[in-house]
Amino acid sequence: MENQNDHYYALVMAGGGGTRLWPLSRQSRPKQLLNLIDDQQSMFEMTVRRLQPLLQPDHVYVVARRDMAEQFQEEVPEIPAENYILEPFGRDSGPAAGLGSLFIAERDPDAIIATLSADHYIANTERYRKVLAAAVEVARQDMIVTLGVSPSRPAIEFGYIRRGQLLGRYGGFDCYRADSFTEKPTVEKAIRFLSSGLYSWNSGMFIWPARHILAEFERQRPDIFSLLTQIRPHLGQPDLDTRISSLWEQMPSIQLDYAIMENAPRVAVFPVDIGWTDVGSWDLLYDVLESNEDGNIARGKGKNHIQIDTSNTLIVSDQMVVTIGVEDLVVVATDDAILICHRSRAQDIRQVVRQLRDKGADTYL
Repeated sequence: MENQNDHYYALVMAGGGGTRLWPLSRQSRPKQLLNLIDDQQSMFEMTVRRLQPLLQPDHVYVVARRDMAEQFQEEVPEIPAENYILEPFGRDSGPAAGLGSLFIAERDPDAIIATLSADHYIANTERYRKVLAAAVEVARQDMIVTLGVSPSRPAIEFGYIRRGQLLGRYGGFDCYRADSFTEKPTVEKAIRFLSSGLYSWNSGMFIWPARHILAEFERQRPDIFSLLTQIRPHLGQPDLDTRISSLWEQMPSIQLDYAIMENAPRVAVFPVDIGWTDVGSWDLLYDVLESNEDGNIARGKGKNHIQIDTSNTLIVSDQMVVTIGVEDLVVVATDDAILICHRSRAQDIRQVVRQLRDKGADTYL
């Protein structure tokens, strides 16, 4: 008898650059390959490990830049080499999700795919696995399902999902129709969202039937779908990488939310508290890590930093760092760069990366 789980796959999106975690996160070793939370595991490895025992390694696929594939394979060697879907360069999450779904659909037209980011932290892994299983059950009803994170504050760095009609209870979790998606609102709007009680943070985790998501690309983004269609005959062939490279210049760069989710008609959301954090910046990492009695956090090989009259400060360095009479800082030191900023300005590190790029200072990127 066929097991329904035989058609269940994970697509791990590992192509992000992690610019807000500069200077530790670089193009040659982005944040998903860093041991930001667990000294023994990278963010990528944590993402894959928490899927066990739901999925066997041969049901896990990874979308990554071609020049990064070897590093990811070293992190989790159990994933078959043929399960790595390689982009010549990033075109954001929309094309990456489409390409990954195309690969898996070619292997299994009945596939249900959990599309996940390689750089998220989830504290409650058991609850996470249970809600994923519930989401798969709903996705089998020809729905796109997303996990909505219960908001704890009016954050402006996350997107929001407004829930509508209750669709039912699955695996102990309430599932709702997703009425709308809003990307990174103003503070005022985020406060209204929070007070209404109807909104969840958009975690960027989606569960969908392979056929359904490809049909949505065909309907909403025929430009992307046309390029995917030209790639399809080359899947499993020796010239696949060459074909992708020849077409990728034409591929638009667009987030999945804008490309598909905002106008998809059959979307459900599970609002759930799983201890989720998008570890996208130093202030968000500070919120995840355990601090001492003064609110200070030290990361690095030695962790032997000296903090005098220092509070609520994050230090990341393998070198000795001494702080005196400061508070609410982020201090990150690498071999070739030092970052010092107020924790409230951690989101502005993107501006630093932009200036370095404009100056042609590629050595620091």
